[in-house]
Amino acid sequence: MEEKQSSKTFQTGNVILVAASHMLHDIYSSFLAPLRPLLIEKFGITLALASIWDLIMRIPWFLNPVIGIIAERTAARYFIILTPAITAIAMSLLGLAPSFTIISILLFTMGISSAMFHVPAPTMVKRLSGKFTGRGMSYYMFGGELARTAGPLIITASVSYWGLEGTWRLIPFGLVASFILFLKLKNIKISDEIKEEKSKNSTVLPSLKKYLPFFGILIGITLFRAIMKSGLTAFLPTFYYSEKGTSLWFANTALAVFQLAGALGTILAGGISDKIGRRTTLLIISVTSPIMMFLFINSGGWLSFVFLVLLGFFVFAPGPVLIALVQDRSKDFPVFMNSIYMTINYVTAALAVFAAGLMGDWLSLEKTYLISSILSLGAIPFVLWLKKEK
Repeated sequence: MEEKQSSKTFQTGNVILVAASHMLHDIYSSFLAPLRPLLIEKFGITLALASIWDLIMRIPWFLNPVIGIIAERTAARYFIILTPAITAIAMSLLGLAPSFTIISILLFTMGISSAMFHVPAPTMVKRLSGKFTGRGMSYYMFGGELARTAGPLIITASVSYWGLEGTWRLIPFGLVASFILFLKLKNIKISDEIKEEKSKNSTVLPSLKKYLPFFGILIGITLFRAIMKSGLTAFLPTFYYSEKGTSLWFANTALAVFQLAGALGTILAGGISDKIGRRTTLLIISVTSPIMMFLFINSGGWLSFVFLVLLGFFVFAPGPVLIALVQDRSKDFPVFMNSIYMTINYVTAALAVFAAGLMGDWLSLEKTYLISSILSLGAIPFVLWLKKEK
């Protein structure tokens, strides 16, 4: 018998369960960045060409609004249950792929799976978080960032033990994860509550038109921060491995440390925004992030690692705050509205990775990171345009 969750209290166990499913999915989706230096060597391609994979991976995110509408009319929980298995299969086969084209197909498949997971999941978290939306989004985003901490270490250990072409052995873990999620999530029913709340509304377009200025502000915030965030997550291992001459283990460990710091930022930022306001939290983050990036680039040795940790904390901290903002404002068609935000987020990220790749080939990644810190200051005016919460 299915359970209908409508309590206004924070349902810690179920929120953690959805956050765990986020972690399981994103462990596999995080494999590309740590494998990229090896794939660049394997196929003899440039940074710009390798960054096209990120564009291909995110093409399915243009379908987010369609996925959002479908999810609101069906059992959205099955999207969350099935996608870890699909993503595990696609990403575990990257090392075995014989060509650039096959890798592109695998990443496109993963992109579809990832979109189907990330569109309904935040709305499920909101339903389970009661009035503590920021805290719930922090739990959810913490799962994702923790995955991107573990993912580089898992795939690096797999390559070290089995070789690049042996990564397919990670597939069974994803299949088992989806089976466990089926057992745990099959009774959490969210779709009916969505249908009940939007019964007063007839179409999506009026709601979308109403929120266009708000989404315009989100585009500004994400766009100006995109090269800094996406350039680091996509090319940090390549930066250490290719430009600094470190080992693959050191390069991917640096990424894992960066992501772990980001996980701490996400677990704290949402709860803080519940207390001091979303706008104030975003303003603090937007001012501090470029400073940390500048200090990271202009320092050396262990001091640069300290600034990398601080940078990771502030670079990822906006995630739960922005999702909470969307959920706060989108009372009608919440999954659809979240799909619009996720489209903005992932499309700007893909374009930013491509831009960072081009700039990295032309100027070097170090100079690219320095420029991105200056560009990220452009997010501050958009944060100031957000209305203060009552």
